[in-house]
Amino acid sequence: MSDATPPRNAPEPPWRTEGTPEEPPKPPPGGRRMRGGWWSLVVAALVVYLVTNLVLSFLDEGDEPTISYTEFSRQVDAGNVSKIYSKGDAIQGQLRKARDNPEGDGTYTKFQTQRPAFADDRLWEDLTRHDVTVTAEPVVQQRGFLANLLISLAPMLLLIVLWILIARRMRGAMGGAGGMLGRKAPPKPVELEPGRGRTTFADVAGIDEVEGELNDVVDFLQNPDAYRRMGAKMPRGVLLSGPPGTGKTLLARAVAGEAGVPFFSASASEFIEMIVGVGASRVRELFAEARKTAPSIIFIDEIDTIGRARGGGSGMGGHDEREQTLNQILTEMDGFSGAEGVIVIAATNRADILDPALTRPGRFDRVVSVSPPDRGGREAILRIHTRDIPLAPDVDLRQVARTTPGMTGAELANLANEAALLAVKRKQRQVTQTDLSDALEKVQLGAERALVMPEEERRRTAYHESGHALLGMLQPGADPVRKITIVPRGRALGVTLSTPDSDKYAYTEDYLRGRIIGALGGMAAEHVVYGVITTGSENDLEQVTRIARGMVARWGMSERVGRLSALPGDGQQTYGLAAAPQTLDAIDGEMRRVVDECYEEACRKLRDHRGRLDALAQALLADETLEEADAYRIAGITRLRKEAPEA
Repeated sequence: MSDATPPRNAPEPPWRTEGTPEEPPKPPPGGRRMRGGWWSLVVAALVVYLVTNLVLSFLDEGDEPTISYTEFSRQVDAGNVSKIYSKGDAIQGQLRKARDNPEGDGTYTKFQTQRPAFADDRLWEDLTRHDVTVTAEPVVQQRGFLANLLISLAPMLLLIVLWILIARRMRGAMGGAGGMLGRKAPPKPVELEPGRGRTTFADVAGIDEVEGELNDVVDFLQNPDAYRRMGAKMPRGVLLSGPPGTGKTLLARAVAGEAGVPFFSASASEFIEMIVGVGASRVRELFAEARKTAPSIIFIDEIDTIGRARGGGSGMGGHDEREQTLNQILTEMDGFSGAEGVIVIAATNRADILDPALTRPGRFDRVVSVSPPDRGGREAILRIHTRDIPLAPDVDLRQVARTTPGMTGAELANLANEAALLAVKRKQRQVTQTDLSDALEKVQLGAERALVMPEEERRRTAYHESGHALLGMLQPGADPVRKITIVPRGRALGVTLSTPDSDKYAYTEDYLRGRIIGALGGMAAEHVVYGVITTGSENDLEQVTRIARGMVARWGMSERVGRLSALPGDGQQTYGLAAAPQTLDAIDGEMRRVVDECYEEACRKLRDHRGRLDALAQALLADETLEEADAYRIAGITRLRKEAPEA
């Protein structure tokens, strides 16, 4: 890597810094360069001025033709001269009517001539006799020095303006990579919120096992000598992999804040430009800046943008730029001696598509999986995000955590914020349990819509949602029904909310069949009651198809397909490419068999419990929304609550 690194107060590449030490401002470059620049500008101005004057003089000469004194005398005798101006023997004049120029092409009105010294005529008498005005000012006005200067500088000023505009555009395109025309403004450290310090592990909850793995990194940054004496080397890179919103960026900032070292943060997409080589230059500058403030941490978010597995074919444009940027990152990480104190942390949602050269030992040695929190983790996260929110005494965060399985830290933060917004709209001083419940419904089900439905369609919607709910209550092991509503929310005309009592990490075939039967309950109810099928089951069928495909093609729950994974996780995108045609036909046949069996069972159960279905539908038509206890009571089904052990 080149030793020429940009100074701290040099133009900034597109990354953000936090916790970097302040440096005193450096004096501007020496005056010799500036003086040389000004002299060049002055010389250029003089050259442009002289050239423009010559051109203007040539043009001026062509506007007022020079005629002979004989022609001038003839025009005076003819009474066609209106006024003249004379200085010495030089005469300028203007005709009353244009005349053909006998000594040139075209006609003329203004003219100039020279009176011969030997002329012995009575010019003044002739002028007076023909009423010719002798003026005190020249007939042909010449431009002054200032006007000529401005006119001569105009082309150069226009070129300078164009150059500045082009330079700004190119600076925006080249970014901070040291392009041909300049760089961006100097970097500014990330300003923290007033009254708050840097992010630490105290601001992180719900992912204790990940925090434990990163404690080694913090200890190394705080006590590097102990590791050097033992001959141990810390991982050069840590890859955080997990779904969006699980706190990968927060973890990286917490590691830097806990260790008290500078933190450089950048998104991988910010390195990519249309001009090949810019991204690699930005990577060099980023690593050079981190080395200057070592020990430090470099965080690259969404690294799969540039870290995808490289293909064998030659690319064009952005593909070449992406590969060059990735190669530069690999080179920089390979150049670490292990004692520099610079650790790279990267985050991605798709660790499976990263280039093997990026995840091999010596690059990203440690891959940390960041998963959504469990129930205890969700409760801890809610407590962190409600620290600055006044809560009413009736708020039970444990109950909220129990009813939010699968939600990530970002979603829980949004839930707490939505509850606070609702409390403000309701002019309350504290956030109540009702606010949290309403906010959860808004987040999970969508906002309510003021939609007026015809009575017949409203009744059909009530039976549709009652079918979902009743089958969810009747099916053994199914998720409990939490709420039923026929109030339009989001894109749905009605919603049935079912969530498990505890987190689930593995699913049995019976549970998945129950999920399919419950999802088909709306269509089955319409078929049993009305004998028709409507478009309201579109989302249900998408869910059914996804579960059935997983059962047959991925999880080995079909005797005909066998115990194999015939389709990858994103089977909808690569369908038809991952298995033989005969296998795909078998998958389709098994999917149809599973769904048909579940649909027949759904219709049979609804016919057998038609009275309960009618009771739920009538209650929904009357109240529009039924909570968990009311729904089970109206259906006449005992709710067997199975509490999970405390996390």
